Amino acid sequence: MLDIKTLNKAIEQLASEKDLDAKQIFEAVEASLASAYKKEYNKKAEVVRCALDSKSGDTKFVQVKTVVDESSIRFPEENEEGEVAEVEKNNKEKQILEEGEFLLPMYNEDRHILLEEAKKIKPETFVGDEIIFDLEDPGSDFGRIAAQTAKQVILQKIREIEKESVKKEFESKIGTLVTGLVQRIERGNVYVDLGKTSGVMFFSEAIPGEHYRIGERLKFYLLSVGEPGKGGNLLLSRAHSDFVSKLFQLEVPEINDGIVEIKGIVREPGSRTKIAVFSNTDGVDPVGACVGQRGARVMVVNNELGSERIDIIEWSEDPEKYIISALSPAQVISIEEGAGRTVVVLVPDDQLSLAIGRGGQNVRLAAKLTGWKIDVRSETNPEAKEAKQDDEE
Repeated sequence: MLDIKTLNKAIEQLASEKDLDAKQIFEAVEASLASAYKKEYNKKAEVVRCALDSKSGDTKFVQVKTVVDESSIRFPEENEEGEVAEVEKNNKEKQILEEGEFLLPMYNEDRHILLEEAKKIKPETFVGDEIIFDLEDPGSDFGRIAAQTAKQVILQKIREIEKESVKKEFESKIGTLVTGLVQRIERGNVYVDLGKTSGVMFFSEAIPGEHYRIGERLKFYLLSVGEPGKGGNLLLSRAHSDFVSKLFQLEVPEINDGIVEIKGIVREPGSRTKIAVFSNTDGVDPVGACVGQRGARVMVVNNELGSERIDIIEWSEDPEKYIISALSPAQVISIEEGAGRTVVVLVPDDQLSLAIGRGGQNVRLAAKLTGWKIDVRSETNPEAKEAKQDDEE
């Protein structure tokens, strides 16, 4: 008999500290006791379960056998001396696997019971059912043995429960912002402490030119959650376009409330972002809402992104208006639609470099945002195609 009062108190305390389900921890204790019993009584091949009375502390151990028949199990082959012919058996298994057939499990008397035998114990029995056999009482000494043997198993089970609990919690946060402390930096990859677990931002997901310091608190976009493992199973990003979207959603109540909608966003991380916003609500200026009074809201986003420039434009279902806005801050004189989704845009001579942007960035992002190929030309030399949007960009 275990000191159930102390055990229950420990489980409650552990559940509270680790933010886990006390029932799961109790089940882990039962599993660990079953493991300790198997080890103590040399029943490693058997399926042993433990039922622990949460009030009295009494333990009951049972062996579980699955009901099988010749259609659901394989039997080991024997040679003339009655021994299992291992070589022939292995060759046959290999042949079956190569032919792509389903390989039935091998019969094990410690885990299986034939249907005809099971019916003698329980007449209404079918293949796949479980037959329970009581095992001998471990006696009073088992409490001491179990405490020693089961300790590591309990700790392992709790770690598994904790990791699974964390995984479920963060799965619901995929596509949102999380905040964490930079733990370490290895080969350009940033490992982040997120409280209950850790995440990793690979070099390709970092903002180019951004430098990170150990202990620095930053926001990250949660890309995905992998299987629980040795840390870093949460994949993070600061280069993703939605990272900027979520920053605006955090700072602009109108976006969070659905009054202002982000219709599109394109980004070259560390350099420039263009974001198109729209509102169906009368009296609401979507661009003004995102900029904030005296630029307060966009400034908060800028502070998180460093030197990255942000162009906020108003989305329009009119392609001409949308393209003009997308080329902001350059002024546009006229737009002429060409073949396919191509437009020729004329701008004042002194606005040509602004419309194109450094390295063609402004026109390139405008084209990605609107979905149109944009050919920017100067007002006085409209025949020159020096600023045509490259199809591959």
